[in-house]
Amino acid sequence: MLMRYHIDTIPLWDAMKLEGECLLCALERKTELGEAERYLGASVMEPDTRIQVNARGFCRQHQAMLFVGDNRLGHALMLESHMIETRDRVKKPFARLRKSAHTFAEASLMSRMSKKGQSARGQLAELADELAGLSHTCIMCDSIAENMARYLRTFFFLVKTDEEFRQALKDSKGLCLPHAAQVLREAPDALPAKELPDFVDTICDLETKNLDRMQEDVSWFIKKYDYRYKEEPWKDSRDAVERTVNKLRGWCVGKEPYPEEKV
Repeated sequence: MLMRYHIDTIPLWDAMKLEGECLLCALERKTELGEAERYLGASVMEPDTRIQVNARGFCRQHQAMLFVGDNRLGHALMLESHMIETRDRVKKPFARLRKSAHTFAEASLMSRMSKKGQSARGQLAELADELAGLSHTCIMCDSIAENMARYLRTFFFLVKTDEEFRQALKDSKGLCLPHAAQVLREAPDALPAKELPDFVDTICDLETKNLDRMQEDVSWFIKKYDYRYKEEPWKDSRDAVERTVNKLRGWCVGKEPYPEEKV
Protein backbone atom coordinates (compact mmCIF):
# COMPACT_ATOMS: atom_id res chain seq x y z
CA MET A 1 0.00 0.00 0.00
CA LEU A 2 2.76 2.42 0.92
CA MET A 3 4.64 1.66 -2.29
CA ARG A 4 1.47 2.36 -4.33
CA TYR A 5 1.06 5.70 -2.64
CA HIS A 6 4.74 6.46 -3.20
CA ILE A 7 4.45 5.73 -6.92
CA ASP A 8 1.24 7.74 -7.18
CA THR A 9 2.71 10.78 -5.44
CA ILE A 10 5.71 11.19 -7.76
CA PRO A 11 3.73 13.03 -10.52
CA LEU A 12 2.28 15.44 -7.94
CA TRP A 13 5.71 16.23 -6.53
CA ASP A 14 7.21 16.57 -10.02
CA ALA A 15 4.48 19.05 -10.97
CA MET A 16 4.95 20.97 -7.73
CA LYS A 17 8.70 21.29 -8.35
CA LEU A 18 8.04 22.98 -11.70
CA GLU A 19 6.96 26.05 -9.67
CA GLY A 20 4.36 26.94 -12.29
CA GLU A 21 1.10 28.82 -11.95
CA CYS A 22 -0.95 25.63 -11.42
CA LEU A 23 0.41 22.16 -10.71
CA LEU A 24 -2.91 20.57 -11.73
CA CYS A 25 -2.80 22.34 -15.11
CA ALA A 26 0.70 20.91 -15.59
CA LEU A 27 -0.55 17.40 -14.84
CA GLU A 28 -3.60 17.83 -17.05
CA ARG A 29 -1.56 19.03 -20.02
CA LYS A 30 1.03 16.26 -19.58
CA THR A 31 -1.81 13.73 -19.55
CA GLU A 32 -3.41 15.29 -22.63
CA LEU A 33 -0.20 15.18 -24.65
CA GLY A 34 0.37 11.59 -23.57
CA GLU A 35 -3.12 10.62 -24.69
CA ALA A 36 -2.66 12.26 -28.10
CA GLU A 37 0.61 10.41 -28.57
CA ARG A 38 -1.04 7.13 -27.54
CA TYR A 39 -3.90 7.44 -30.00
CA LEU A 40 -1.51 8.26 -32.83
CA GLY A 41 0.78 5.38 -31.86
CA ALA A 42 0.46 1.63 -31.90
CA SER A 43 -2.89 1.70 -30.10
CA VAL A 44 -4.53 2.86 -33.33
CA MET A 45 -4.40 -0.78 -34.46
CA GLU A 46 -5.68 -2.29 -31.20
CA PRO A 47 -9.26 -3.62 -31.62
CA ASP A 48 -10.39 -2.50 -28.14
CA THR A 49 -9.13 1.03 -28.78
CA ARG A 50 -10.82 1.23 -32.17
CA ILE A 51 -14.12 0.06 -30.67
CA GLN A 52 -13.98 2.82 -28.04
CA VAL A 53 -12.95 5.45 -30.61
CA ASN A 54 -15.75 4.34 -32.93
CA ALA A 55 -18.29 4.80 -30.15
CA ARG A 56 -17.09 8.12 -28.71
CA GLY A 57 -14.79 9.79 -31.22
CA PHE A 58 -12.85 12.96 -30.37
CA CYS A 59 -13.96 16.50 -29.59
CA ARG A 60 -12.96 19.46 -31.77
CA GLN A 61 -9.95 20.36 -29.64
CA HIS A 62 -8.55 16.85 -29.64
CA GLN A 63 -9.24 16.30 -33.33
CA ALA A 64 -7.07 19.38 -33.90
CA MET A 65 -4.30 17.93 -31.71
CA LEU A 66 -4.38 14.65 -33.63
CA PHE A 67 -4.41 16.50 -36.95
CA VAL A 68 -1.14 18.29 -36.21
CA GLY A 69 0.45 15.09 -34.91
CA ASP A 70 2.95 13.04 -36.85
CA ASN A 71 0.69 10.19 -37.93
CA ARG A 72 -1.84 11.36 -40.51
CA LEU A 73 -2.50 7.76 -41.60
CA GLY A 74 -3.31 6.69 -38.04
CA HIS A 75 -5.69 9.61 -37.71
CA ALA A 76 -7.35 8.67 -41.00
CA LEU A 77 -7.78 5.05 -39.93
CA MET A 78 -9.59 6.10 -36.76
CA LEU A 79 -11.72 8.58 -38.69
CA GLU A 80 -12.71 5.96 -41.24
CA SER A 81 -14.05 3.44 -38.73
CA HIS A 82 -15.66 6.17 -36.60
CA MET A 83 -17.35 7.61 -39.69
CA ILE A 84 -18.71 4.20 -40.69
CA GLU A 85 -20.28 3.76 -37.26
CA THR A 86 -21.55 7.34 -37.15
CA ARG A 87 -23.25 7.01 -40.52
CA ASP A 88 -25.04 3.92 -39.25
CA ARG A 89 -26.10 5.66 -36.01
CA VAL A 90 -27.64 8.67 -37.78
CA LYS A 91 -29.94 6.63 -40.05
CA LYS A 92 -32.81 6.25 -37.55
CA PRO A 93 -32.71 9.86 -36.25
CA PHE A 94 -32.66 11.16 -39.84
CA ALA A 95 -35.65 9.01 -40.78
CA ARG A 96 -37.60 10.19 -37.73
CA LEU A 97 -36.60 13.81 -38.38
CA ARG A 98 -37.90 13.62 -41.94
CA LYS A 99 -41.18 12.10 -40.78
CA SER A 100 -41.69 14.67 -38.03
CA ALA A 101 -40.87 17.58 -40.33
CA HIS A 102 -43.32 16.43 -43.01
CA THR A 103 -46.04 15.78 -40.45
CA PHE A 104 -45.57 19.22 -38.93
CA ALA A 105 -45.49 20.99 -42.31
CA GLU A 106 -48.60 19.23 -43.63
CA ALA A 107 -50.70 20.03 -40.57
CA SER A 108 -53.02 23.01 -40.58
CA LEU A 109 -52.05 26.18 -38.76
CA MET A 110 -54.54 25.32 -36.01
CA SER A 111 -53.06 21.85 -35.68
CA ARG A 112 -49.55 23.26 -35.42
CA MET A 113 -50.63 25.39 -32.48
CA SER A 114 -52.32 22.48 -30.77
CA LYS A 115 -50.79 20.22 -28.15
CA LYS A 116 -50.13 17.63 -30.84
CA GLY A 117 -48.38 20.19 -33.01
CA GLN A 118 -46.21 21.36 -30.13
CA SER A 119 -45.34 17.73 -29.48
CA ALA A 120 -44.10 17.38 -33.08
CA ARG A 121 -42.02 20.55 -32.65
CA GLY A 122 -40.55 19.17 -29.45
CA GLN A 123 -39.77 15.86 -31.13
CA LEU A 124 -37.80 17.68 -33.82
CA ALA A 125 -35.76 19.43 -31.15
CA GLU A 126 -35.13 16.16 -29.29
CA LEU A 127 -33.95 14.42 -32.43
CA ALA A 128 -31.67 17.34 -33.29
CA ASP A 129 -30.22 17.11 -29.77
CA GLU A 130 -29.67 13.39 -30.31
CA LEU A 131 -27.64 14.16 -33.41
CA ALA A 132 -25.69 16.85 -31.58
CA GLY A 133 -24.87 14.32 -28.88
CA LEU A 134 -22.92 12.28 -31.41
CA SER A 135 -20.41 15.14 -31.68
CA HIS A 136 -20.21 15.91 -27.96
CA THR A 137 -18.41 12.75 -26.83
CA CYS A 138 -14.63 12.39 -26.70
CA ILE A 139 -12.60 9.40 -25.61
CA MET A 140 -9.60 11.62 -24.83
CA CYS A 141 -11.64 13.97 -22.64
CA ASP A 142 -12.99 10.96 -20.75
CA SER A 143 -9.52 9.48 -20.26
CA ILE A 144 -8.08 12.81 -19.10
CA ALA A 145 -10.94 13.22 -16.63
CA GLU A 146 -10.28 9.73 -15.21
CA ASN A 147 -6.58 10.50 -14.79
CA MET A 148 -7.25 13.87 -13.19
CA ALA A 149 -9.67 12.27 -10.73
CA ARG A 150 -6.85 9.96 -9.67
CA TYR A 151 -4.42 12.87 -9.36
CA LEU A 152 -6.92 14.75 -7.21
CA ARG A 153 -7.27 11.79 -4.87
CA THR A 154 -3.49 11.73 -4.53
CA PHE A 155 -3.40 15.50 -4.05
CA PHE A 156 -5.75 15.26 -1.08
CA PHE A 157 -3.87 12.24 0.27
CA LEU A 158 -0.70 14.34 0.35
CA VAL A 159 -2.53 17.28 1.91
CA LYS A 160 -3.75 14.96 4.68
CA THR A 161 -0.54 13.04 5.31
CA ASP A 162 2.51 15.00 4.17
CA GLU A 163 3.52 18.16 6.02
CA GLU A 164 6.24 18.86 3.46
CA PHE A 165 3.67 18.84 0.65
CA ARG A 166 1.33 21.11 2.62
CA GLN A 167 4.14 23.59 3.10
CA ALA A 168 5.17 23.36 -0.55
CA LEU A 169 1.57 24.11 -1.52
CA LYS A 170 1.51 27.17 0.76
CA ASP A 171 4.77 28.39 -0.78
CA SER A 172 3.61 27.78 -4.36
CA LYS A 173 1.95 30.11 -6.87
CA GLY A 174 -1.37 28.45 -6.16
CA LEU A 175 -3.76 27.05 -8.75
CA CYS A 176 -5.69 28.41 -11.68
CA LEU A 177 -9.17 29.55 -10.68
CA PRO A 178 -10.97 26.53 -12.23
CA HIS A 179 -8.75 24.05 -10.38
CA ALA A 180 -8.94 26.09 -7.18
CA ALA A 181 -12.73 25.89 -7.40
CA GLN A 182 -12.53 22.15 -8.05
CA VAL A 183 -10.39 21.34 -5.01
CA LEU A 184 -12.55 23.58 -2.81
CA ARG A 185 -15.66 21.81 -4.07
CA GLU A 186 -14.22 18.36 -3.31
CA ALA A 187 -12.45 19.24 -0.07
CA PRO A 188 -15.40 18.53 2.31
CA ASP A 189 -15.56 14.93 1.06
CA ALA A 190 -11.80 14.45 0.75
CA LEU A 191 -10.58 15.87 4.06
CA PRO A 192 -11.51 15.38 7.72
CA ALA A 193 -13.82 18.16 8.93
CA LYS A 194 -11.24 19.46 11.40
CA GLU A 195 -8.69 19.96 8.57
CA LEU A 196 -11.09 21.70 6.21
CA PRO A 197 -10.76 25.29 7.58
CA ASP A 198 -6.96 25.30 7.28
CA PHE A 199 -7.11 23.94 3.74
CA VAL A 200 -9.73 26.46 2.61
CA ASP A 201 -7.72 29.27 4.23
CA THR A 202 -4.61 28.08 2.40
CA ILE A 203 -6.30 28.02 -1.01
CA CYS A 204 -8.07 31.35 -0.52
CA ASP A 205 -4.89 33.03 0.72
CA LEU A 206 -2.88 31.58 -2.17
CA GLU A 207 -5.36 32.69 -4.79
CA THR A 208 -5.68 36.19 -3.31
CA LYS A 209 -1.91 36.69 -3.12
CA ASN A 210 -1.26 35.38 -6.60
CA LEU A 211 -4.14 37.19 -8.26
CA ASP A 212 -2.70 40.37 -6.74
CA ARG A 213 0.68 39.43 -8.25
CA MET A 214 -0.94 38.86 -11.63
CA GLN A 215 -2.70 42.19 -11.46
CA GLU A 216 0.58 43.97 -10.79
CA ASP A 217 2.33 42.14 -13.63
CA VAL A 218 -0.31 42.82 -16.25
CA SER A 219 -0.63 46.46 -15.15
CA TRP A 220 3.13 46.89 -15.50
CA PHE A 221 3.00 45.21 -18.91
CA ILE A 222 0.50 47.85 -20.02
CA LYS A 223 2.62 50.67 -18.61
CA LYS A 224 5.59 49.49 -20.65
CA TYR A 225 3.68 50.60 -23.76
CA ASP A 226 3.58 54.14 -22.38
CA TYR A 227 6.59 56.13 -23.60
CA ARG A 228 7.16 57.42 -20.05
CA TYR A 229 8.05 53.87 -18.94
CA LYS A 230 10.05 52.91 -22.02
CA GLU A 231 13.37 52.81 -20.18
CA GLU A 232 12.01 51.01 -17.12
CA PRO A 233 12.73 47.28 -16.69
CA TRP A 234 10.05 44.76 -17.69
CA LYS A 235 10.30 43.06 -14.30
CA ASP A 236 8.18 39.86 -14.48
CA SER A 237 5.66 41.25 -16.94
CA ARG A 238 6.88 40.05 -20.35
CA ASP A 239 4.57 37.01 -20.25
CA ALA A 240 1.94 38.61 -18.03
CA VAL A 241 -0.86 38.33 -20.59
CA GLU A 242 -0.60 34.58 -21.10
CA ARG A 243 0.01 33.87 -17.43
CA THR A 244 -3.06 35.92 -16.50
CA VAL A 245 -5.21 34.10 -19.06
CA ASN A 246 -4.01 30.75 -17.74
CA LYS A 247 -4.57 31.73 -14.12
CA LEU A 248 -8.14 32.84 -14.84
CA ARG A 249 -9.20 30.01 -17.16
CA GLY A 250 -6.69 27.18 -16.81
CA TRP A 251 -3.71 26.64 -19.09
CA CYS A 252 -4.50 27.34 -22.74
CA VAL A 253 -1.88 29.78 -24.09
CA GLY A 254 1.84 30.43 -23.85
CA LYS A 255 4.66 28.08 -22.97
CA GLU A 256 3.89 24.52 -22.03
CA PRO A 257 3.23 24.06 -18.29
CA TYR A 258 5.29 20.87 -18.50
CA PRO A 259 8.42 22.25 -20.26
CA GLU A 260 9.91 18.96 -21.39
CA GLU A 261 6.72 18.02 -23.21
CA LYS A 262 6.21 19.05 -26.82
CA VAL A 263 2.91 19.60 -28.59
